[in-house]
Amino acid sequence: MSAIRTRLHVPQAPARPGDKPDFSYLNLAPAGSAERPDPNAPLAQTEALANGLVRVLGDDHRAIGPWDPHLAPSDLELGLRHMMLTRVFDDRMHRAQRQGRTTFYIKSTGEEAVSVAAGMALRPTDMLFPAYRNQGLQMVRGQKLVDLMCQILSNSRDMCKGRQLPVMYHSKEARLFSISGNLATQFPQAVGWAMAAAIKNEDDIAATWLGDGSTAEADFHYALLFAQVYRAPVILNVVNNQWAISTFQAFAGGGPKSFAARGPGYGMPGIRVDGNDFLAVYAVTQWAAERARMGGGPTLIEHVTYRVAPHSTSDDPSRYRPKDEYESWPLGDPIERLKSHLIALGEWSEEREATLVKQCEEQVSTAWREAMTYGTLTDGPQLDPDTMFDDIFKDLTPRLAKQKQQLAAERAQQKNKAEKKDK
Repeated sequence: MSAIRTRLHVPQAPARPGDKPDFSYLNLAPAGSAERPDPNAPLAQTEALANGLVRVLGDDHRAIGPWDPHLAPSDLELGLRHMMLTRVFDDRMHRAQRQGRTTFYIKSTGEEAVSVAAGMALRPTDMLFPAYRNQGLQMVRGQKLVDLMCQILSNSRDMCKGRQLPVMYHSKEARLFSISGNLATQFPQAVGWAMAAAIKNEDDIAATWLGDGSTAEADFHYALLFAQVYRAPVILNVVNNQWAISTFQAFAGGGPKSFAARGPGYGMPGIRVDGNDFLAVYAVTQWAAERARMGGGPTLIEHVTYRVAPHSTSDDPSRYRPKDEYESWPLGDPIERLKSHLIALGEWSEEREATLVKQCEEQVSTAWREAMTYGTLTDGPQLDPDTMFDDIFKDLTPRLAKQKQQLAAERAQQKNKAEKKDK
């Protein structure tokens, strides 16, 4: 009897620096080929969606198949504007970090449709729990660029009062939950909010996003379990951009099975969608939202996309993937694809595109000039140190009150010394 030899499987990236880009591992499907079941269909009728790929835009840039959401040209143009503004904003904030104006930034280049299309498909009153690469949601919900910039600069008008990393925005009015630097915490938070909304018989739902690497966190699995057991009205989005910092997505389990396949494993629909197809992302989000509002429970959506930029300004992707890999990405650029679709409809032109880019650049530049008047990393004005005592307890504890008094005394002493020195 021969001995049984066990072997440890270590996932491998398909290409490393110096190699030819290889996306042969992707399970692609022709546009329009995926079936669209009724949103209230039983789980068995949705299972094929977990390993297929919902696509709407064909190679001729026209919409095809049952998932076409039939959006008006005005809605498509608005989506294009939101995505373009997101990209221009990203580029300007990335330059600001390189200039030493702020400490840190994360771009969403190539992933704009994931946030913008989904945000537009949801109601303004639905509660959103973003990750740190969902700035497109901020654009859709009408957040002022100045406010976002001031948070990135951690200046005197920082909405987080200097207590959060740059890009960790929030807005109670826009129903955008505070972004957390701890991976995956937003998933169980979104499920809990959705459960509470159902208890109160509200019609609003929750939606949340995380990256493929974050699916390895326990919070991801807690969220799926609670969501399905209690049929929480929530949409759970996994943004599979192929890389979790420097780790290929297969290390988080995206190898033999899709991330969407974990949905049926927990008893909920899983849908794998072309994340660079604006129409497909919109349609799938709309489907999941309708299902949730009808009491059908949660849906897990995997957005197949690609992270063009570094993971953050602290990352150098040339150390772990081919330098020109994005040029070979088979699902293209979401902005270019939507623009080409509008041109095919006779609703857009290269001239209008140039005008849009200029408008977005002027809007970002104007906001940046204003944001800098509230301070940068190197220039004042500075955030008032007294704000560190705000928002801790309803009433300051005696110990904190004493510390606040000590700080005030030290600041007064420093001011007196400075005034004497000037004399």
